[in-house]
Amino acid sequence: MQNGSLRAYPLGEKGLSVGALKDYWYLNVHDNDNGQIRGICCSHDDGCLITCGGDGNIFTFDFWSEEELPKELKVTIPCPRRGLEKEKATEDIKDPDAYTIEEYKQKKEHERKMKEAEDKKNKKREELSALRQDFVFLLQKNQELPKHMQLHREEFEMDRRIFEELDRQTLQRIQLVQRQLAWEHEKQFIGLQKLQTQFRDSLEFTLTVHAIQSNHQISTYSLLTVSEKYSQDKKHEDSKWAVHKEKLTALKEAEQAEEEIHRETAPVHRGSVVFENEAERLKTPEVQKPTMRYIESRRQKIRRLVEKYDALKAKIMKRRAEWHELYKSKPRDNYENSKDAKEIKEARENIGCYRLKSATNYTLTENERISTEKKMMQLAILEGLIHKIKVNMNEEIVSLRDLKVSTIDEIKSLVKEVKSIQAILDVSEHLPIPLIPQLHPDEVPEKIVEYNSDVLLKFKEEQEAKAKLKEPLEGCSSSRAFRHMFLQTPPVEEGAPMAQAGMEKAEPTEMELEILKREKIKNLYLQETLIKKINTLVINFDAELHLLRHKKLKMDVQMKSADLRCITCCEELLILKKLEVHEDLLEEQICILINEQEDIHSKLKSYLAQIEDRKCEIVMLEERKKALYASFEASLGENNEFADFLTDILKKEVECVEKEEVGRGAGEENENKEEDDEKPDLKTDEENCGSESIVFDDSVCPEGCSEDLFLNTIQLRQQWIVIEKALEEEKKVAADLRKEYNALAKKAKEIETSLDTTNRELETFQWEKLHRLNELDVVVPLRLHQVQCLVDGEMPRDFSQTLVFTNQSLQYLQKRIVDQRNEKIMQREIHKKAKEQHKQLLQDKKEMEMEIQGLEERCNNLMMEKFGRLVDFEAVQVHSVNIPMEQMKVRIMEKEYEHFVELKEWEERIVVLQHQLTKLTRENTSKLHQLNRFCHEKHHLETELESLTTGQGVEFEGTLSADLKETARLESRLMQMTCEVAHLREEIS
Repeated sequence: MQNGSLRAYPLGEKGLSVGALKDYWYLNVHDNDNGQIRGICCSHDDGCLITCGGDGNIFTFDFWSEEELPKELKVTIPCPRRGLEKEKATEDIKDPDAYTIEEYKQKKEHERKMKEAEDKKNKKREELSALRQDFVFLLQKNQELPKHMQLHREEFEMDRRIFEELDRQTLQRIQLVQRQLAWEHEKQFIGLQKLQTQFRDSLEFTLTVHAIQSNHQISTYSLLTVSEKYSQDKKHEDSKWAVHKEKLTALKEAEQAEEEIHRETAPVHRGSVVFENEAERLKTPEVQKPTMRYIESRRQKIRRLVEKYDALKAKIMKRRAEWHELYKSKPRDNYENSKDAKEIKEARENIGCYRLKSATNYTLTENERISTEKKMMQLAILEGLIHKIKVNMNEEIVSLRDLKVSTIDEIKSLVKEVKSIQAILDVSEHLPIPLIPQLHPDEVPEKIVEYNSDVLLKFKEEQEAKAKLKEPLEGCSSSRAFRHMFLQTPPVEEGAPMAQAGMEKAEPTEMELEILKREKIKNLYLQETLIKKINTLVINFDAELHLLRHKKLKMDVQMKSADLRCITCCEELLILKKLEVHEDLLEEQICILINEQEDIHSKLKSYLAQIEDRKCEIVMLEERKKALYASFEASLGENNEFADFLTDILKKEVECVEKEEVGRGAGEENENKEEDDEKPDLKTDEENCGSESIVFDDSVCPEGCSEDLFLNTIQLRQQWIVIEKALEEEKKVAADLRKEYNALAKKAKEIETSLDTTNRELETFQWEKLHRLNELDVVVPLRLHQVQCLVDGEMPRDFSQTLVFTNQSLQYLQKRIVDQRNEKIMQREIHKKAKEQHKQLLQDKKEMEMEIQGLEERCNNLMMEKFGRLVDFEAVQVHSVNIPMEQMKVRIMEKEYEHFVELKEWEERIVVLQHQLTKLTRENTSKLHQLNRFCHEKHHLETELESLTTGQGVEFEGTLSADLKETARLESRLMQMTCEVAHLREEIS
């Protein structure tokens, strides 16, 4: 202990701590065995020692020094006892649960108080028991009294509010307990829900319905909830391969459609003429002007022409539609009879393929190809069907159970009626009553998990009874039970004095005996009828159960077959999962190739368009070149002696440029041989280029040649050079495009070849996958009478080479052989008739063609005789009147009239504005004159003022004040005039 610090020292299982607080130091000993604390506190100065223990005892000791110790105080030390070493030492109390002295005292005090309380309770119970006995005795005495002297039960109640207060207090205690246990109740309820969800909701109850008069029974199927993995709807049932094939077919269809669009030539449809601005006609007065009347007459004329044109056009369109329908009804070259095509399609669909799937030449269609998605969908559908069928059967069994419940209720009511009838009849006339059927526990399995407070209390009592013996009940019943007993009316004794004092019964008369006899016969009939109805209900229920049981037995066989099919599907799914990786790889390659093919096709189309554009440019340049050469020849005229010279000048530079590019474009000349062959004159000129270039000089006009002709040739040569250069550039670009197009076409062929190869690999893989699936063993349930496989009259031991085939299919194939023979004979007869009909149709066609040719020749001859040439009557009828031009004329007239009216209005407005301008000019002039007058007046006043201030300053010193006033007045007037001048200037501006 230093400066009030606290230190702790471990001491075995006990702890020792020393500390200081002001003038005291203390020592605490913690006993870890029983948790008690024993403290020792000492004072520094007073020498006081205080000890305390866990039992609550505190002791104080005083320390005296030698000076303080009284001298007269003498302490006699007793002699030590003898024989202590022989006595056995007292053992320490090591039990941690042992009571201390204080705890023992407290326990004794608690027991004493409890005993006193129990004594008081017993005393009160004895008093209450005595009071109850007295009250029961009083009730009995009251019951023995005559009816008119008895007291009512309400009169025994002293104060009704006592029971109401007891009920209110009980209700409050119940609510308090419910609030205290609300959290625990919610916790247990949630735990129960989790258990039910995990163990009960996922599994439906297995219900068993028993027959009433036999041991037959029927049970429901045990079902689990449908797996979410297979219950989800599969919107895309087709595989990835189907998507790729759709892309291919779409690409081919797009190409065909594009070709058809290029081939088709849509007729130009001209709609009926409608005046656009007819709603915005000019508003004219009642008496129209001549111009407007003339425009309206022209419009009416055009309208009549339009109506005539529309009628003619409708007639032409009608005739054209008739021709179109006629040509449409004409069969195509590859025409097939719809009836024959339908019969062929039906035959192909129904003829079937009798090759085995294990055959090497067996081919799978796209719809027959099996994938993981299809197999999973098939498995999901199969499981859904199994679950649906089992659920339907379970519903029928549950409805049968409900029928049994209703039957039991009806039997109970009938038995009750029978017992009421038998109470009237004699015992000798009683018929045996059928037993009331009872529901077995397994017929209502849902009640196993149902519970209420009574069930829970009963379960609690059973658990307590197993743990210990049942203790005798202490105390009396609750106030509510006491109140129930208090208010209960005791039964009235049959042998009451008043009842015994009644009159004696008289003997029945003959009429009463007859009525009793009829009642007896009626009751006997009702008894027999009700018992027969009970037996009928039991028999009918057992019959329903037997029928449903038979149906379920058949369904069990189907469900076993379906389960076996599910197992087979799962095995197939495992195989497909293993092979899915390679299949996806092949489909991905096909998808990539299809995408590349689409890109290349689009590029090829763009290159073709560019090549066509270049060809058009080359043709246009060649036309310009021909036109230039034609103009050159025209400028030369006939018999010009300088023609060869001028021609050499025109082609000189071009020939030299071509010679330089001969070696460079040797490869291109092979591709453009056709274009070079069209121009032999250039090649002949190239051969003489070197020799002739030395003979003449193209920079000087020769003597005798026209200067204008020479200059014109020089200009044409420059144009010729530009055209030749542009032509060479276009040919070069066209050759490059052709090379790129050929490279892309070659690449497209390679991609198509690789696509075909990949498709064949995929088909081979599909066959291998099918072969793997065919290797699976499939369970086929057969009965002995269905097996007909005998070898030498005995069943073979090896069935590996046998084939399971139904008798119905075998009979169908045997019958089909005969049908095929008959069909073959019938088809030959049909073919013979069709051949004869074809010959007749060909002959009719020749006759019709000859007739049409004769009519055409006659029509042409008539047109030549009348018009001198062949005329297209439809074009003549359509283009006889230029309706749009007439409409434009009418519109021009309308616009001219509108402009005339508008111009007239503007002229009138100009006149009005000129008058206003003249008026304003006059006003401005008057203002200027007034301003001028003011300026002159101002100048005059300033002059007078200066003369007055300079000449007569001395003479008018006495009148200075008057002058100052006059000056102020003049200045104010000057300011006023200045303001007026400014105002007038503003008005003028």
